[in-house]
Amino acid sequence: MNDLQTDAGSPIRSFVYALLLVTAVGGMTGRIWTVQSALGKTPLLSANDRSRWATIRTLVDHGTFALDDVIFRDRDRKKRDREWYSIDMVRHRGTDGKEHFYSSKPPLATVIMAGAYWCLQQLTGATLADRPFYVVRSLLLVANVLPLAVYFWLMFRLVERYGRTDWGRLFIAAGAAYGTFLTTFAVTLNNHVWAAVSAAAAMAATLAVWCDGRRRMRYFAAAGLFSAFAVVNELPALSFAAVVAAALAWRSPPRFLSGFLPAAALVAAAFFLTNCWAHGSWSPPYAHRGDGPRVATADGNHLADIQAGRIPPPLGQQLSQAGIGLSAQATVQPRWSGHGWMIWDPQSQTRLAVSADEQSAQAFVWDQWYEYELSYWLDARKTGVDRGEPSRWAYAFHVLIGHHGVFSLTPIWLLSLAGAGIWLVRGESRLRAVAAAVLSLSLVCLAFYLARPLGDRNYGGVACGFRWMFWFAPLWLLVMIPAADAVATRPRWRYAALAMLLISAMSAAYAALNPWSHPWLYEYWSSLGWI
Repeated sequence: MNDLQTDAGSPIRSFVYALLLVTAVGGMTGRIWTVQSALGKTPLLSANDRSRWATIRTLVDHGTFALDDVIFRDRDRKKRDREWYSIDMVRHRGTDGKEHFYSSKPPLATVIMAGAYWCLQQLTGATLADRPFYVVRSLLLVANVLPLAVYFWLMFRLVERYGRTDWGRLFIAAGAAYGTFLTTFAVTLNNHVWAAVSAAAAMAATLAVWCDGRRRMRYFAAAGLFSAFAVVNELPALSFAAVVAAALAWRSPPRFLSGFLPAAALVAAAFFLTNCWAHGSWSPPYAHRGDGPRVATADGNHLADIQAGRIPPPLGQQLSQAGIGLSAQATVQPRWSGHGWMIWDPQSQTRLAVSADEQSAQAFVWDQWYEYELSYWLDARKTGVDRGEPSRWAYAFHVLIGHHGVFSLTPIWLLSLAGAGIWLVRGESRLRAVAAAVLSLSLVCLAFYLARPLGDRNYGGVACGFRWMFWFAPLWLLVMIPAADAVATRPRWRYAALAMLLISAMSAAYAALNPWSHPWLYEYWSSLGWI
């Protein structure tokens, strides 16, 4: 990127940027150093971050990804440790042939944080079991505050490069520091902060090539590295990485092949290798939600045997021929989901899914990792927003302008829509392409989430906003620039923009001590009886 423009207002703006960065970092640090759980024994705020921290603890302290020794107080797995137990878990067979509990989160980020925890433990002797407050709070400074400080610096540089007015530049800088939910999530270990910071870094590197004509290899490598890392933290960011790849390949195919691709491949390899290390599968846990390959079929009506808990002899023979030997203790049991049956052999720790009707009985490899007796994700056990919004139209309304609304909670994004429109109509060709890309990516990702099945239409669960699109913050701040410059010379519009920033900052601050809580608008509507 170009250096800060040397106009008369540049020194003052640089000073204001520094104030915004320092105060935002100070606020995040203070909140991190006071955060604690509802029970007050750890600083773990929700099932989401407990799932990640439990994996970090068991990986470093016990040398395994299995969570059993951390989330339970007894060997029979009946007494849960409420400070470490999480609903964000799966269960499957481990390398020892027995079933264990694992985090449902992709393991790459967790492995990185486990490395940081190991270093801290070697330096200080502190462990997550003995000194959870010290360890978690220290690591959150590294995991969240430091990346967000870099994020602010990147956004301030981009604002200087593409902004045209003092007022517009400082408005967007203030929005970046206080008007989005990224700083809200600084107090908890999560994927959204890393995804947004990665998107900002990839965007800055790409703009240096696309708009400024830079051809240095480091820009291509940085774009590949960070766009890929955004994907492993937010899967829909794959569309963003594809757009970045296409833009850089268009500008310089040789540097794209030698810079972008190797860096992106490195991240992809790390993602799949850590997943295989943790789960013995190349596919992440969220891909294991159904029955696996069919391994046996027995023709005829075997419902009576199955309903009586017996394995039909023809089915047992088929399984034996397939190399799946079952002991005499193996029985057929109803599935916890209430749909179909399963074969469970406690001696060999073998579990198979079974379906049957009057015509045949079939057995499948058990691949439903989210289904187990303690699972919260069974339809009968889900509560609140996790049950899903039945109406797609209602879901779209609340995602956009309702109780989890992108525009109702953070109305500064309305200026992003206006800014993208300005660049599309009056911007130079390179900026028109940027605006078109951001709008297209936003629509594609929004359509992806609106098209999800009932169980996934849950607004991101209990969270302070529609968290699945938080990673768009740097892209939306970028295209906001022409709109902020346009209102800079219009006093009435400036007041309206400041009101938007006020509401956005209030929404971000409302859940500042625990982002795993409902938005203020949701709580208000609930108090009125509207929800």
